[in-house]
Amino acid sequence: MTLPATHIRRLLGWGRTLARHGALRGIESDPNTPSPVRTLCKVARFGTIQPKTPDYAGAFRAIGPAAIKLGQTLATRPDLVGEEAAHNLLALQDQLPPVDFALIRAEIERSFEKPLESLFSSFDPVPVGAASVAQVHRAVTTEGRKVAVKILRPGVREKFARDIDTYEWAAAHLEGLGGEASRLRPRMVIANFKRWTVRELDLRREAASASELADTMRAHAGYRVPDIDWDRTNGRVMTLDWIDGVKISDTAALDAAGHDRKALAQRLVLAFLTQAINGGYFHADMHQGNLFVEPDGTIVAIDFGIMGRIDRRARQWLAEILYGLTTGNYRRVAEIHFEAQYVPSYHSVDEFATALRAVGEPMRGKPVSELSVGQMLDGLFAITRDFDMQTQPHLLLLQKTMVMVEGIATQLDPEINMWETSAPFVRAWVRDELGPEAAIADRVREDTQTLLRIPDLIRRIEDRFPPKGGAPEAPPLPKVELMWQRKRRKRGPGVLGQILTFLAGGALVIGTHALGWWG
Repeated sequence: MTLPATHIRRLLGWGRTLARHGALRGIESDPNTPSPVRTLCKVARFGTIQPKTPDYAGAFRAIGPAAIKLGQTLATRPDLVGEEAAHNLLALQDQLPPVDFALIRAEIERSFEKPLESLFSSFDPVPVGAASVAQVHRAVTTEGRKVAVKILRPGVREKFARDIDTYEWAAAHLEGLGGEASRLRPRMVIANFKRWTVRELDLRREAASASELADTMRAHAGYRVPDIDWDRTNGRVMTLDWIDGVKISDTAALDAAGHDRKALAQRLVLAFLTQAINGGYFHADMHQGNLFVEPDGTIVAIDFGIMGRIDRRARQWLAEILYGLTTGNYRRVAEIHFEAQYVPSYHSVDEFATALRAVGEPMRGKPVSELSVGQMLDGLFAITRDFDMQTQPHLLLLQKTMVMVEGIATQLDPEINMWETSAPFVRAWVRDELGPEAAIADRVREDTQTLLRIPDLIRRIEDRFPPKGGAPEAPPLPKVELMWQRKRRKRGPGVLGQILTFLAGGALVIGTHALGWWG
């Protein structure tokens, strides 16, 4: 079990790094920041030369791999870190210097317990990409299949485990402050972050995610997922088909190859909607480096370490919200937020509908070059505080991916209108899934499932409340305070404990609020 002093030391070290990148200035200048925290910010930046413009992305890169992933997660939370920091973190590139090939070879041979040459006839020692979690090499299997091989960095699992342990500790103390911290649910944010990274650090699960997404999108023309080589895949190594294509971010190469960029933009948006709304399972790391375009115009996705899921009921709410915003039915959008219990019932539906209109109305009928889905999300974040709307962790990845998809689509086609592109798809889905026939089918299915559960329910009741008889039930025992518990309670935390508590409070605010949460 990690000692509190260790967590404090880590947080103070990270705070020092943030200070050198100017990322503490927002906390220090904010009138809502408690004076002890403001004092600790001054201590953290003492002797540092701060840039005029805060470099949040640079600070997270300097802290380490886990911080890079956390920064990418916080980029979706302008309500938590501030709009300026969120925008800066969107550009956080997950690139690090590569690991020496000798270590990579040793990792592959150790994980498969056989020589590298028995798996691959050729293996390029120079990686094609090196990120915080893994790096990728080009190779050819002994059967002559061109593949990409992804290998975890040695020691990365242990490093992530240490850092996430401190994130959890800091989030628990932060949420314990109550008020706004409780509404933003930092513990849930870190819990989701931990779940995503644990999955990303097991390449078998990433391979399974790729396979599942391939099944989901098999009928969707113009989008595909590379096949997995399961014989050369384990928890630390993943092998999949090599992609011969143009990066979707290289617009000059796309034009030279004769691709229709407008069609590619629409195809990308519809592929995302198909995954998120139709399947409820979507590629949640859809940035420019993970998308390629093949000669026939097919978009190919890679890197499936981060995937998102949305259950059917949440997808129905999402589709209705998107459709309501595209058609201007703000009253229905507000009602959905109350039905989903996103907004507490003591607020007014009509007032919330008016607030939504202020966000959605400027968006309608304008090209994304003028107003965007990203701006709409910023607007929605701005009103959540007024209506005590808690963070919905299951939608965080969706929000992040929407912003990514919009950015790529805008680069491909600056005049694309995300509303007009998505409206026909959403309209058809709402008709098929929320129409009278669908409602009747849902009711029949739910009632049948309820009837089938009745026998099992009766058995559980009988197990919980057996017939009287046998040994008599033991009487309740009185609660007795143990001697060492009484001694500890009387002694209290002491002076040292109070000092540690003060440092912990200040350090966790520096470490987790350094991007402008108090704003």
